[in-house]
Amino acid sequence: MRAATLTAFGSPLKVHDAPDPRTGTGEVLVEVLATCVPPYAADVFSGARRYPLEPPVVPGVGGIGRVVSVGPDATKLKVGDVVWCDSTVRARDDALTPDITLQGWSSRGEGGAELARYFHDGPFAELMRVPTENVYPLPAGAAADPARWSVLGVHTIPYGGLLAGRLEAGETLLVSGATGNLGSSAVAVALAMGAGHVVAPGRNRAVLDLLADRFGERVSPVELSGDEDTDRAAMAAATDGQIDMVLDLLPPEAPSSVARAAAMTVREYGRVVLMGGVGMLGGADLALPYPWIMRNSVTVRGQWMYPRAANVGMIRLIATGALDLAPERITRFGLDQVNEAVAHAAAHGGPFERTVLTPGAGSR
Repeated sequence: MRAATLTAFGSPLKVHDAPDPRTGTGEVLVEVLATCVPPYAADVFSGARRYPLEPPVVPGVGGIGRVVSVGPDATKLKVGDVVWCDSTVRARDDALTPDITLQGWSSRGEGGAELARYFHDGPFAELMRVPTENVYPLPAGAAADPARWSVLGVHTIPYGGLLAGRLEAGETLLVSGATGNLGSSAVAVALAMGAGHVVAPGRNRAVLDLLADRFGERVSPVELSGDEDTDRAAMAAATDGQIDMVLDLLPPEAPSSVARAAAMTVREYGRVVLMGGVGMLGGADLALPYPWIMRNSVTVRGQWMYPRAANVGMIRLIATGALDLAPERITRFGLDQVNEAVAHAAAHGGPFERTVLTPGAGSR
């Protein structure tokens, strides 16, 4: 097979011939048809994000594939099925607190790193070996446009946060970081789930206008000033009712004051879910006031990625049309253009802009 390998941080990806992956029981071999390139991929590959990848590695974060072979313990999957391959791999020997790796991308702790050394390579290749439980059949229509369907990997991340916060139909949600790639996705997914209203703060006026134009009166954009108290008041005033839940998806370079201002708009007994990267590059911590959390009975929780069942839920949202992928702006690159794809993703990471790598044999 052909594969794109990160040989060292700071070096371009190298496209070369590599041995086909060999699978065993509990594993599936897929031909990779399409995989989204994250806008921050260049920062990961340069080493700026300090991800625990161990080069040489075939990177990437999940993708759409066609089943080439299955193990003897698979009872539903068939050769030729078009499937979603989830990157969130969990160790099988601890049901309560399993070690986790994002195949081809990241990991958590030493146990996750050990798991990553086995499920090492991701979807920037023509073939990928995936744990059986990470493979999800897609509707027949997905085969016609796997590149568009590959964006479900973007939408499933905020979907996991919305599930963690128990978003209910009719509730008001504030998305902190709404003008970013994941934040704008959270706006779309929340509305697809039945949110009554979404408050969308950010500094980019053009993006705020784009969200308002796409989703209409159910979205209230708020242009932030940079002053914490002023911004908190503006966000709280953006809806007639109270804010039931806050989902934070701010990137690592965002100041903690922005996340704190958004979190503290939530109502008494409200929920705050943290999924972003604030503080990961050495910035100040969130520092939510203890008395405010306690006296207002606020629930604050973190959520890394999403539970397995979220994949099924997201596929259903797309298949039923509740989440419309038609407005997604897809730019496709073949495997030999992988470095161009990474550069393009960095320059085009706005709302609903997707850079997709199509590694399958047809893209040569």
